[in-house]
Amino acid sequence: MLGSSLYKKNRSKLLKDLPKNALCVFESNDQMPTNADGLMPFRQNNDLLYLTGIDQEETSLVVFPDAKHDEHKEILFIKKTSKEIEVWEGRKLSIKEAQKISGIKTVIWNDDYLNTLFTLINQSDCVFLSSNEHPRANVVVESRNQRLAKILKNKFSSTLFDRSAPIMHKLRSIKETEEINTIKRACGITKSGFNRILKFIKPGINEHNIQAELIHEFINMGSKGFAYEPIIASGLSACILHYTDNNKLLNEGDVILMDFGAEFKNYASDLTRCVPVSGRFTKRQRDVYNSVLNVMRGAKKLLQPGVYLHEYEKIVGGLMEEELVNLGLISMQEIKNQGKHPAYKKYFMHGTSHHLGLDVHDVSDAKAPLVEGMVLTCEPGIYIPEENLGIRLENDVLISKNGPIDLMDDIQIEAEEIEELMNS
Repeated sequence: MLGSSLYKKNRSKLLKDLPKNALCVFESNDQMPTNADGLMPFRQNNDLLYLTGIDQEETSLVVFPDAKHDEHKEILFIKKTSKEIEVWEGRKLSIKEAQKISGIKTVIWNDDYLNTLFTLINQSDCVFLSSNEHPRANVVVESRNQRLAKILKNKFSSTLFDRSAPIMHKLRSIKETEEINTIKRACGITKSGFNRILKFIKPGINEHNIQAELIHEFINMGSKGFAYEPIIASGLSACILHYTDNNKLLNEGDVILMDFGAEFKNYASDLTRCVPVSGRFTKRQRDVYNSVLNVMRGAKKLLQPGVYLHEYEKIVGGLMEEELVNLGLISMQEIKNQGKHPAYKKYFMHGTSHHLGLDVHDVSDAKAPLVEGMVLTCEPGIYIPEENLGIRLENDVLISKNGPIDLMDDIQIEAEEIEELMNS
């Protein structure tokens, strides 16, 4: 993890947004089943990880800054291990190890969790519960946080309950130095993966061969793997925004769109590059590619403190209109008559930027302006199904008082650079 000083700092920021005598509780994610006795790889709840650094199942955090006793101001509950668990699953954290990672003095086996929590709730005026409130979330599986909320609301029907998600969204959107350095490391691993595949791509190989080369490089570089399901989309498949089949042959003359990123210590990176399968762009492919690159350059300059993303997207839309007119894809008359639905949306239908952090689509307050320390993607694209062509380019950008800092500016992006590397 990133050091107990970071997690102490994160918890201290949380306290500033809590009302008097409020208690806050956070749960780990479940270990999710596959079939029979199989389990998916464990992925920690990011709010809990942000506050404690504990990357282990069956973990709970109680924060009660106005508790009567100092030992109850922060309590971490962890899974009690056994000889049998050690044999079958490996060692779990000891009390001392959990204290060292999190910086929390009061660490207790979770056998005593509910009794302790119930006692403290009776001493509080308000209980903040954690929930997944990401605007894109489609929650169909009940989480530990949801199950706990049901128990508490049933048992403490007269207690005032509130949501910690708005507070956590605000806190997590602004990265500390340790987090920024971790994202930079993830970007560096992603660069190594991109360099590896550039000389590997050629007609006749399969999209999944490229995915295999990437995961090989990522794991060798100390990453657990992909930060999200990669998109390796050649030809017409590049016009499917969330294409993840990654199972088609690469054909001569096509362009392949690759959207992937390595994770490092649970932090994400997010890169998109498009390269010609045959090693050289056609004139039309290059023109579309350079149009997307022009929009990307213009958009990056706009990522400044004080900017609101909804205003930013309108300006980027204007940049895209100009490029699409130059490419002959839309006309000035179409723009003039477009009404509420912008004409450029026919070829550029998604947003340009999203926050990046512990989640690849990281949490944030969508109504708040950009501030120093935020990390966002910049990813314009042009998708032309009738031409069997989709181009998207994406880098990760740190918001700074001195202007945007491109964390991927050392990863090749010029069409000429791509061709040179592919043919060297």
